[in-house]
Amino acid sequence: MSKGKKLKRVEENLYGAGKKKTDKYIVGQFISNPRGFGFVEVEGLEEDIFIPEEYVHGAFHTDTVEVELLSEQTGKRQEGRIRNILVRGMEELVGTYQAEKNFGFVVPDNSKVLSDIFIPIEHSGKAVTGDKVVVKLTDYGNQALRKKPEGKVTQVIGNINDPGVDILSIVKGFDIPYEFPEKVINQANRCPDQISEADMYGREDLRDVQMVTIDGEDAKDLDDAVSLYIDEKGLYHLGVHIADVTNYVQESSALDREALKRGTSVYLVDRVIPMLPHRLSNGICSLNHGEDRLALSCLMTIDKNGGIIDHQIVESVINVNERMSYTSVAKILEEKDEAEIEKYKELVPMFQEMAELSAILRKKREDKGSIDFDFPETKIILDSEGNPIDIVPHERNVATKLIEDFMLAANETVAEHFFFLQSPFVYRIHEQPDPEKISTLSAFISNFGLHIRTRKDTGVRPKELQKLLKGIEGTKEEAVISRMALRSMMQAKYSTECLGHFGLAFDYYCHFTSPIRRYPDLQIHRIIKDHLRGRMTEAKASHYADILDEVAKHSSETERRAEEAERETDKLKKAQYMENHIGERFEGIVSGVTAWGLFVELENSCEGIVRAASMNDDFYVYDENSMKLVGESTHKEYSLGQKVMVKVVGADRIAKTIDFRLVSDNDDDDEFDENVYDSYIDIPKAKKISDERSRKIKKLGAIARGEETEYTSEKKEKKASGRSSKKESKKADKNSGRLVEYNGEMIDLSEYEPDSVTGGFRKKRSKSDKLSTSKRGKKSGSSDSEKKSTRKVYKVHKYKKSATSKAARSAQGKGRKRK
Repeated sequence: MSKGKKLKRVEENLYGAGKKKTDKYIVGQFISNPRGFGFVEVEGLEEDIFIPEEYVHGAFHTDTVEVELLSEQTGKRQEGRIRNILVRGMEELVGTYQAEKNFGFVVPDNSKVLSDIFIPIEHSGKAVTGDKVVVKLTDYGNQALRKKPEGKVTQVIGNINDPGVDILSIVKGFDIPYEFPEKVINQANRCPDQISEADMYGREDLRDVQMVTIDGEDAKDLDDAVSLYIDEKGLYHLGVHIADVTNYVQESSALDREALKRGTSVYLVDRVIPMLPHRLSNGICSLNHGEDRLALSCLMTIDKNGGIIDHQIVESVINVNERMSYTSVAKILEEKDEAEIEKYKELVPMFQEMAELSAILRKKREDKGSIDFDFPETKIILDSEGNPIDIVPHERNVATKLIEDFMLAANETVAEHFFFLQSPFVYRIHEQPDPEKISTLSAFISNFGLHIRTRKDTGVRPKELQKLLKGIEGTKEEAVISRMALRSMMQAKYSTECLGHFGLAFDYYCHFTSPIRRYPDLQIHRIIKDHLRGRMTEAKASHYADILDEVAKHSSETERRAEEAERETDKLKKAQYMENHIGERFEGIVSGVTAWGLFVELENSCEGIVRAASMNDDFYVYDENSMKLVGESTHKEYSLGQKVMVKVVGADRIAKTIDFRLVSDNDDDDEFDENVYDSYIDIPKAKKISDERSRKIKKLGAIARGEETEYTSEKKEKKASGRSSKKESKKADKNSGRLVEYNGEMIDLSEYEPDSVTGGFRKKRSKSDKLSTSKRGKKSGSSDSEKKSTRKVYKVHKYKKSATSKAARSAQGKGRKRK
């Protein structure tokens, strides 16, 4: 949750200004690590700068910092020391509240925030123990003085045990806008439910053209429809019709500003956070069947080889004939389901022609070198309380591929059209892979006798990677090499420059087809309409040139944010699902290999780690070049893509982690111990930190469930039993001694003590003897002192060496003067 305001200058005297340094200072963003150290990402630098824990100097995760590069380094990376914190990257965070008597603490959800946040009682709001809260940081603390950060509770999200609060906490943690401001809602409510005659003026009337929407069963925001017919020359006339959202979302309006802020709709495991209010996305902007709707239509004429020989981009009025689902269309085309064919008999011929064209377009893309990473996807099924009850495969079928092919064709056509118009535009780009990553991939696949050709001037071509993936289809190496190839790719993003799309092997590409859920699509619809209506003046073009770079950058950032939030919610629910399967065996595939263990992915897509510390049959060494763990004695190997049998030994929804242990067919299930990790020889520091944080949050959740009394009584019982056991042990020590032979006799050592005079043993004196002796000494001493002096004597406190208070000194001084 970042806004970035406060500046901070690191004090030289606190952090050792006199240490050896260079004159080179660099500005970058600090990325914290739960173990205390961190890295600074610097734009333009290929490798991040490592910041040791002692040189973090109070920087928080995502702070913009000034770094001093160190001339000495302990590892391979360049090391640095944070000299100044320029801009605070985090002003708010989400965590679990813990109430104390006169104050409170918040345990942060973000593991990269290393300290709990102190909350003064007057700033705790209505939060109680176990509440998920949003905290505004008021003080970032002082690492040198061991002062904790302070904050103020600004919002109570809900109790940690309430359904949906776990997901909402992640949403808040990523600073994703959840509720629409009142002004935005009011503007959406003023939009009409039906289009008017005035809205249709000047548009192409396509209401008589047969068309359908094809989406998932539960989709409500239907923003694309497709139509197709074949003419007498055998040419395909494909129409891709996209909802004209810009007719209702005017530039710089409250709706537009909110849509830009959100950037994209976010699809989480239990909810959708829309870019636009439901009044628009599920209403007038949704292409509901049987209703007139405004659209932007890309009408393409395609030959039998998949070549787009002509196209038109027009403003249109459409009326969808049928709302189809992927399942229904797949039943018609793949399963030849008679009931489904009969139900949609008027549309079946068009679906069959669509399948033909889809195959042609796909083949054309493959011939150009398009890369298709077809990794399995899953869907998490939740009950009414938000608990995961199943994880089911989400397979691509002929219908999903059909829509994908048609949308790609439209996106490519629109991008090419506006590139040659030399218009300001937002493109979707996927750049050439990094040469180093391709070199790593090439070295890795050489272990399997495979190779890819690269050129010094152009690098690797998409066709080479496609050839590699096709060559390993059906082999045991397919999974591992496909993953490595994917990891060597760059991330796609938005840009005002047309740099092509490497993965799709397109020279021109944009996002045109989803203006309800992606802001770049909405933005280019405005540009398209300005061209179609003759409004693209020099001033307008200059205006777009000024804003589009920021639109592209912000849209890429919000897309990354949405993807991370989606991943986090999936990891949370998968860990929660696996909590019910602890002790069970599963077959999985090694999806990652590191020096500290193996990542294993199960068939249900749940991924967990087998820690090297638990692999006790040998000592395993990481081979970085081959990406393997190799046993020193047995030479047993574990590599990417290898099938292994694992047992679930732990799952933590708080940390969003799953722990596995490798097992063989001979292992006995009855030997399973839930506390298996307690016996690990070496648990990594990061794991210990994560476990401690989870333990704290789980304890707060237990208290919030009403288990506080039980916890307190248990604690009291432990204290009471501790006291009684101490007393008993003392009595036992008194009564039972240790018998030894001394001067020819057996004596009990508990009744004797060393004698400093003789060097032997003497009988211990009783307590009463000691007291009487000390009293006699005191009496005789006091009488003597009374005779010697009448000066006032100050008693000395038992922890003080002498009575040297000001009062004592002055009184004693007066006494001397009198004499």
